[in-house]
Amino acid sequence: MRIAILGTRGIPARYGGFETFAERLAVGLVQRGHQVTVYAESEGAPGADQWHEGVRVRPRRRPAWGPASTLAYDSACLWDARRGYDLVYMLGYGAAWACWWPRVGGTPVWINVDGLEWARSKWGRGARTYLRAMEAVAPRTATRLIADAEAIAQRFRQHYPGGAPCDFIAYGAEPVSPEDAGVQQLARWGLTPGHYHVVVARPEPENHLLEIIEGHRLHLQQQGGGWPLVIVGDVTGATPYQQRLLALASDQVRLTGGVYVPAQLNALRVFAGTYLHGHSVGGTNPSLLEALACGNWVIAHDNPYNREVARDAADYFATPAELAERLSQRAAQPPDAVAARSQRARQIVADHYTWPAIVDAYEALMRAELAAKARR
Repeated sequence: MRIAILGTRGIPARYGGFETFAERLAVGLVQRGHQVTVYAESEGAPGADQWHEGVRVRPRRRPAWGPASTLAYDSACLWDARRGYDLVYMLGYGAAWACWWPRVGGTPVWINVDGLEWARSKWGRGARTYLRAMEAVAPRTATRLIADAEAIAQRFRQHYPGGAPCDFIAYGAEPVSPEDAGVQQLARWGLTPGHYHVVVARPEPENHLLEIIEGHRLHLQQQGGGWPLVIVGDVTGATPYQQRLLALASDQVRLTGGVYVPAQLNALRVFAGTYLHGHSVGGTNPSLLEALACGNWVIAHDNPYNREVARDAADYFATPAELAERLSQRAAQPPDAVAARSQRARQIVADHYTWPAIVDAYEALMRAELAAKARR
């Protein structure tokens, strides 16, 4: 099959869930004998196509138009991909209206609907209105929708019953053991293995970082001390929300900034006493899966998406007071209970979220789609 994957910054992945997904899926499909092209951003005039582990990487220009840049880039990729492929797979529905272009030539178009993109606080009112409209357009322009969480797939089936079918195929994670991660990496932050809480998230309100800090503060007050909270994310003070986070930084609330070196990020996760997860806007979040793959003791925001992924290998909180209670419960756990939870977390990933199984699921669905097209 000749497959195009659109909607990412490109591969090899350096940071971001869609980029990691595109690389894993594309390389996996190439290893099974398919021809895969991944479209990539180019700030200037697009250069020649490149190759990465057998995947063709095709650059398209992304103009510097502020929030409209992504829309312009995705539209340019869809226009370029309107011919020459058996299947076009768009990650994200921001340019759903333009997905008609490949379909005019008879090419099936899939759209990965991700989470509730219109609910993210980083968008202004106009952008939210547009994205909400594109969510409704996607089931009409795509031949198939893909959700990486069953709860998101059910939402699309219920809200858009007359639209394209919506299938669930999960995201993946790579297991990481303490032996794979270098404990010496922690020295740069002055951390003691097993004696800190960590959260990896973009500094946005829907990720509940302020609530996590407040819950941690309550826990310290109740216990008379405790482990520091380490927040991994690019907190620069660029927004009022980030400025509030910076004002709360202390020896007990440590802001590392963005950590993009995989070995460092793996070490921060693997050797954490607790992983805190505040994401709430839907989908299977890669950070949560990666924490489970590291065997972390997870305390996650209580919503259907996080419960679907972590199952019984996490505790859940809805308020800072509940988080403080969960942190106190975690502090009282004996080593054998911590080891059992770690094993359960890794088993969930092994059973449901391995990359080879996910590539298999995609290949089977792609073959079925093209077989049905041939019959028609």
